[in-house]
Amino acid sequence: MRTGVAHTGVVGLLKGTKDGPPGPVAALRADMDALPVSEEVDLPFASKARARWNGEDCGVMHACGHDAHTAILMAVAALLAGLRAQLAGSVKFIFQPAEERPPEGERGGAELMIEEGALSHPEPDAIFGLHVTSRLNTTTIGLRSGPPMASADQFRIAVRGRQTHGAAPWAGVDPIVTAAQVVLGLQTIVARQLDITREAAVVTVGAIKGGVRQNIIPDKVEMLGTVRSFDEAMREDIHGRIRDTAEGIAQAARAQSEVCIERGYDVTVNDAQLTEAMLPTLRRVAGAERAQIVPKVTGSEDLSCCQKVVPGMFFFVGATPPGHDPTKAAPNHSPRFHVDEAGLLLGVRALAHLTCDYLEAPEALRRIA
Repeated sequence: MRTGVAHTGVVGLLKGTKDGPPGPVAALRADMDALPVSEEVDLPFASKARARWNGEDCGVMHACGHDAHTAILMAVAALLAGLRAQLAGSVKFIFQPAEERPPEGERGGAELMIEEGALSHPEPDAIFGLHVTSRLNTTTIGLRSGPPMASADQFRIAVRGRQTHGAAPWAGVDPIVTAAQVVLGLQTIVARQLDITREAAVVTVGAIKGGVRQNIIPDKVEMLGTVRSFDEAMREDIHGRIRDTAEGIAQAARAQSEVCIERGYDVTVNDAQLTEAMLPTLRRVAGAERAQIVPKVTGSEDLSCCQKVVPGMFFFVGATPPGHDPTKAAPNHSPRFHVDEAGLLLGVRALAHLTCDYLEAPEALRRIA
């Protein structure tokens, strides 16, 4: 076992003895970080922890369910350790920090885990991961072949004008009005410029800041936003259109625009052959009617980094109790997000069965390129 991988990550290796070493290798990954969110769930163990995140004091809670992922993988490790003599290969257990991104100015997450050898010595033949979600009931597993989750990029647009008195806007260049036009212009990228019959995409401005007083037109307005897509060519096209839109509108207003786009996580892509081969396992574990093909999710996942190294499959486990409408449940990242702990067992069984079935699978499947 290795600790301190990518700061606080842990990597363990269990060598099965059924057919003798080395055999195939399956990797199982769980993320384990919390979020800067104050918990509002009425539970005796609700988090009261506080920390500083990017310089701000905030509450801390597992608002995305990564504590459930860690608990599931720890249980799978204990279970498979007891079945070591029946394992036809090895299993890597990867406990990864910073899937929700490290603090500003730091590195972390799957990318750093890979750099520090999490997928080496030995290299897995495939990797599996899961995520609890309030959008499914506890007894349900959701998955899909191809991209189940989007890429995630962020952008910053600074519109620079010329400061003047609010009573005399003609004496300057108004970056606030220009920024407002940029925001509206960005919305036409998905609505009017992309072929959304091919793939979905999202362009969102999540923050806009500028000015300090009601009667002063400022020099500068800054916007922050996110881009989500499921196709790499479309992703690049959106980036170019953001730049063209912001710069064109600013130029028309005789302002200036500075556009900075930072690439984030890539599209999470489930290997089609691996997913097809493992679907019967999930249907056996959950029941055929409760292992569902689910729609794409515009959230992102840095398991995508691992899937660029080895074939992978990522699936969802329901966290909303049966009988409750999952569309009305508090979503992941909400301060009211709650995991029905009865669903943890399904996650344990799913990962354990996937591992055993994969290690017993024909070599052609295990060596997917």
